[in-house]
Amino acid sequence: MRPGARAQAAIEILTDVEARKRPPADVLKEWGLSHRFAGSGDRAQIGDIVFGALRWKASSAYRLGVDDPRAWVLGALRWGFGRSAESLEKDAYEETHAYSPLTEAERKALAEATLDGAPDHVRGDYPAWLDASFSRILGDERAAEGAALAAPAPLDLRVNRLKAKPEAVLADLLSSTQLKVRDDGRPAAFMTPWSPDGIRIPWHQGRTFPWAKEEAFVKGGFEVQDEGSQLAARLSVAKPGMQIADVCAGGGGKTLALAALMENKGQLYAYDVDSRRLANCHERIERAGVRNCQVRTPKRDQDVLADLRGQMDIVFIDAPCTGSGTWRRAPDSKWRLRPGALEKRQQEQALALALGAPLVKPGGRLLYVTCSILPEENEDSVTRFLASNPAFAPVSPTTLVVDAGLSGLLAHCHKAGPGLQMTPLATGTDGFFICAMTRAV
Repeated sequence: MRPGARAQAAIEILTDVEARKRPPADVLKEWGLSHRFAGSGDRAQIGDIVFGALRWKASSAYRLGVDDPRAWVLGALRWGFGRSAESLEKDAYEETHAYSPLTEAERKALAEATLDGAPDHVRGDYPAWLDASFSRILGDERAAEGAALAAPAPLDLRVNRLKAKPEAVLADLLSSTQLKVRDDGRPAAFMTPWSPDGIRIPWHQGRTFPWAKEEAFVKGGFEVQDEGSQLAARLSVAKPGMQIADVCAGGGGKTLALAALMENKGQLYAYDVDSRRLANCHERIERAGVRNCQVRTPKRDQDVLADLRGQMDIVFIDAPCTGSGTWRRAPDSKWRLRPGALEKRQQEQALALALGAPLVKPGGRLLYVTCSILPEENEDSVTRFLASNPAFAPVSPTTLVVDAGLSGLLAHCHKAGPGLQMTPLATGTDGFFICAMTRAV
């Protein structure tokens, strides 16, 4: 397929998404099944255009003066992927399956339009109703922060030190035929700036890199995990010999990171209120060589955490949230978010804190983490918890990073009440909020 045809396919897919209110990934898959002539490379590029159009939807509509799939696609190609106005005009004439020729208004906008005078939510490509929330935590930087949240994310890996060493995994990746030296001469993979276990592959290669086929992954040497998530686990200050409960374990990503920090010594308990989320935990634990983790599956007639009350050195709560900090990886989700969903997440966070707090022993820590940048489900949720639980006191952000050996991170984080807020622009990670609280002795 030629570029004009791929762009037209993206327009048709987004039109279907809007008309039937379906997830873009589902419509993309359906389109591929009904258009067998499109090869895997074509489907991948069409997917990039579809999700790029959703990344930069607001700013594209503003520049082109039209808010529809054609404007989103043209805008993404022009300003997101850096195509010239002339090349976009040429694409329309290259074949019969391309999009229709540009109008005079489109031609002028693609050549001259800017975001000068645009509202912050337009320049940052986030929903207008969230501007007040963005302003609270990001202030005058909210447009730039939103733009960073709209940009494609790299592929981050966490080396599992129970089985491998970061330098060895990095060397193996760099020797892979699937990764090539970048056009600018820089390596295709490199260590992350903050996490000593992290390896980063830039988006343009990471998006198609078959990491699951790498021998190091098959043998448990690494997991896919954003650097922000790695840092959240490290900021827990988990150590060998501790008793730790991960009470919102989900698929087990942070559970595995905690186990590695514990060096398989002590005891780690993985729990989630939804047993379906724990389905992959056992396989991942075995592959990673973790031997100190018990998976506690919820039972209708039994409190499976009762014996842990008052016994845990650390209780880790990776709380349910809107996922606003991961918009780089799921740009369609930001436009589906509604106030009602935000309120529901806050209620679930209160329940998660109520579940985890009784497990903390005197002098132990309760770590509250979200992959969100919204203060309503970050500092506000913590403030409400502290107000009704006087036995707990927040750990200062300075103490938090110093204890974890990450003191340099503090200057790059947004201060969010008693916690820290990481963002793509400030720390180069997904948007993670972390707050630690100690229980009085």
